Amino acid sequence: MKILHIYKTEPDDTTQTLAGIVSEGKEITEFPLYQGEPDYGQLIDLIFEHDHNNVISWW
Repeated sequence: MKILHIYKTEPDDTTQTLAGIVSEGKEITEFPLYQGEPDYGQLIDLIFEHDHNNVISWW
Protein backbone atom coordinates (compact mmCIF):
# COMPACT_ATOMS: atom_id res chain seq x y z
CA MET A 1 0.00 0.00 0.00
CA LYS A 2 1.29 3.46 -0.90
CA ILE A 3 0.69 6.62 1.14
CA LEU A 4 1.29 10.18 -0.04
CA HIS A 5 1.96 12.84 2.60
CA ILE A 6 1.53 16.43 1.42
CA TYR A 7 3.06 18.99 3.80
CA LYS A 8 1.94 22.63 3.61
CA THR A 9 4.50 23.63 6.26
CA GLU A 10 7.60 21.95 7.61
CA PRO A 11 6.36 19.11 9.85
CA ASP A 12 6.93 19.53 13.57
CA ASP A 13 7.65 16.65 15.96
CA THR A 14 3.96 15.84 16.47
CA THR A 15 3.23 15.73 12.74
CA GLN A 16 6.29 13.56 12.11
CA THR A 17 5.18 11.16 14.85
CA LEU A 18 1.63 10.91 13.51
CA ALA A 19 2.82 10.49 9.93
CA GLY A 20 5.16 7.73 11.07
CA ILE A 21 2.35 5.91 12.86
CA VAL A 22 -0.03 5.92 9.87
CA SER A 23 2.82 5.01 7.49
CA GLU A 24 4.16 2.04 9.41
CA GLY A 25 4.80 -0.88 7.08
CA LYS A 26 3.73 1.05 3.97
CA GLU A 27 5.53 2.62 1.03
CA ILE A 28 5.48 6.41 1.49
CA THR A 29 6.01 9.46 -0.67
CA GLU A 30 6.35 12.95 0.77
CA PHE A 31 5.60 16.16 -1.11
CA PRO A 32 6.70 19.37 0.64
CA LEU A 33 4.70 22.37 -0.58
CA TYR A 34 6.76 24.67 1.66
CA GLN A 35 10.04 24.22 -0.24
CA GLY A 36 10.61 26.55 -3.18
CA GLU A 37 8.23 26.48 -6.13
CA PRO A 38 6.32 23.19 -5.98
CA ASP A 39 5.64 21.30 -9.19
CA TYR A 40 1.85 21.02 -9.04
CA GLY A 41 1.77 18.84 -12.15
CA GLN A 42 3.96 16.33 -10.35
CA LEU A 43 1.70 16.57 -7.28
CA ILE A 44 -1.38 15.73 -9.36
CA ASP A 45 0.44 12.75 -10.88
CA LEU A 46 1.43 11.54 -7.40
CA ILE A 47 -2.15 11.84 -6.13
CA PHE A 48 -3.40 9.60 -8.95
CA GLU A 49 -0.55 7.10 -8.40
CA HIS A 50 -1.55 6.54 -4.77
CA ASP A 51 -4.66 4.91 -3.37
CA HIS A 52 -7.39 7.57 -3.14
CA ASN A 53 -7.86 7.05 0.59
CA ASN A 54 -4.12 7.20 1.27
CA VAL A 55 -3.38 10.81 0.41
CA ILE A 56 -2.91 12.86 3.56
CA SER A 57 -2.55 16.63 3.58
CA TRP A 58 -0.85 18.08 6.65
CA TRP A 59 -1.11 21.72 7.65
